[in-house]
Amino acid sequence: MKKIKRFMLRTLFAGISISPILVTQVFAVEDMWTVANRIIVDIYNKIAGISTVLAALMTTVCVVGLKLSNNQQKTDQSLDWLKRIWIAWAIINGIGAFLAYVRPLLNGLNTIT
Repeated sequence: MKKIKRFMLRTLFAGISISPILVTQVFAVEDMWTVANRIIVDIYNKIAGISTVLAALMTTVCVVGLKLSNNQQKTDQSLDWLKRIWIAWAIINGIGAFLAYVRPLLNGLNTIT
């Protein structure tokens, strides 16, 4: 009986001694929401930059098409495309304005107290 008790105590002590070695500790540098916010802002900045360049390029194409068109239908089509391009650009930059100016005002309102 004493041998079994001694064996159990040694096994328990060995298990407790070895367990910290076997446990992997993970420490996150940032929480999930901070990382997600950083990723969203980074991706949006790239999208806004590309959309501005593309809007300028497509506006140039539409204006050239407008000036070189020889009938009213092509002129109207160029003007319609010009409106679509600038509306899409305004929507993309409007989302950016919302993220940049309105979101900081709402910080802290999503917590339950």
